[in-house]
Amino acid sequence: MSDTFKTITAPAEGIYKEKMSKFLAFAIPVTSAEEAKSHIAAYQKEYYDARHVCWAYMLGAARTNFQSNDNGEPSGTAGKPILGQINSFGLTNVLIIVVRYFGGIKLGTSGLIVAYREAAREAISAAEIIECHETDDISFTFPYLAMNDVMRLCKSSDIQIISQTFDNSCCMTVRIRRDLADTLRLRLADIDGVTL
Repeated sequence: MSDTFKTITAPAEGIYKEKMSKFLAFAIPVTSAEEAKSHIAAYQKEYYDARHVCWAYMLGAARTNFQSNDNGEPSGTAGKPILGQINSFGLTNVLIIVVRYFGGIKLGTSGLIVAYREAAREAISAAEIIECHETDDISFTFPYLAMNDVMRLCKSSDIQIISQTFDNSCCMTVRIRRDLADTLRLRLADIDGVTL
């Protein structure tokens, strides 16, 4: 399984209008279901006067954690088309919310599907899409005498130092791409005195 995934860098917005109905779409980067749900609650509160606040999210590099909601629209006409756009772009760690202001003219099932799909596409198209990697944090201790060997290993561009404490016994936490983590653990274990 690859640890690489595509997501968006920052929130983005789109708008789609159809037969006097207005669909406001928001693409938001998220890392957990709790975070997605707090955004959904905030948008429902902010757009309390809207007829529907529909949404879908996808989480994790494996893209197996997802949910969608039609929020009162006919089943499958809102959440699924929004989720479909997330899938079309191959994104994850993203929440798309589409707020509908009803314009007085019914759009029908197919009209709703198109409207929610296009609104979601507008928001995603306005976002900057980047490729990311799942990461692991590795914490370890080592004697001060091993400092040079540890620092030489941790100066790699693939490794981000999260925290470090230097004393008689030193502690360090580093972040590395998940597919490189096992190699780093083996190389650290080869250094005299390192405890993982």
